Amino acid sequence: MIEVENLTKDYGARLGIDGLTFSAEKGELLGFLGPNGAGKTTTMRILTCFFPATSGRATVAGFDCFEDSLEVRKRLGYMPESVPLYKDMEVGEYLSFVAGAKGVEAKDVKKSVDRVIGDCGLSEYPKSMISELSKGYRQRVGLAQALVNDPEILILDEPTNGLDPRQIREIRKLITELAGQRTMILSSHILPEVSKVCKKIVIIDKGKLVAVDTPDNLVSNVHGATKMFLRIDGPAKGVTAELGKIKGVSKVEPDDSAPDAFIVSIKKGADIKQDIPPVVVNNNWNLLEMRAIQASLEDVFIHLVTKEDA
Repeated sequence: MIEVENLTKDYGARLGIDGLTFSAEKGELLGFLGPNGAGKTTTMRILTCFFPATSGRATVAGFDCFEDSLEVRKRLGYMPESVPLYKDMEVGEYLSFVAGAKGVEAKDVKKSVDRVIGDCGLSEYPKSMISELSKGYRQRVGLAQALVNDPEILILDEPTNGLDPRQIREIRKLITELAGQRTMILSSHILPEVSKVCKKIVIIDKGKLVAVDTPDNLVSNVHGATKMFLRIDGPAKGVTAELGKIKGVSKVEPDDSAPDAFIVSIKKGADIKQDIPPVVVNNNWNLLEMRAIQASLEDVFIHLVTKEDA
């Protein structure tokens, strides 16, 4: 449904993106991650035909984003990071205007506007001035304008930017409900949000592709060492030294949560759970707590970006 092949955008002084290749299948919700300046917005602007690539190829629903831009635009909805709202218009009035601009037939405009107003939780606000809405509801209007032409593909650039936690949950719920109905690309700095709703994730840094995989695979494959949290009643230096001697342990560090707490990094494939109690008993210490620490998508993201920087 979306194919990006060796895509490059050259701004002269720098490359915005450099040889990107990835794809999104029909009905797939793809997470698109990267630090500020990584090239996420540049990629989305090429896919939405805002400007052309310098080289490479991008197709949406089988149409080339440069050669067949009008066909591409008919089939997608785009919610940019800064939603282009006319704040001196009413919600329903604005959505009717957008529907007409996107080519929705005049006889279908009201039906299309009513549909997205309902889908985006705006049923109480069709006559409200956009300027009077909260930031969360303006984001809903932005999502509604992206959906008003009933597109096959939806591209969302930081849809929860600037929202409070409650508003983020509401927009996330809307996005989750849309998943499966359309092919979607979701760009966000809120990594837990992406890991909860996206089945596949693309990570880019400095315009280059860093990783493409499912959230679970990224965590298990990229994060080379697993970790354990321990609380041991014993001298900190002695505990650190003895735990470091266990085969499979790569590092032992004190944890700030308590004076008797430690974080143990474990080499990939090693299992040390059975080795810790004998060390504690032999040294006449007390094992107060032992649990595995699940690596997060944020850990993976930092690991990959830091690796690229190095």
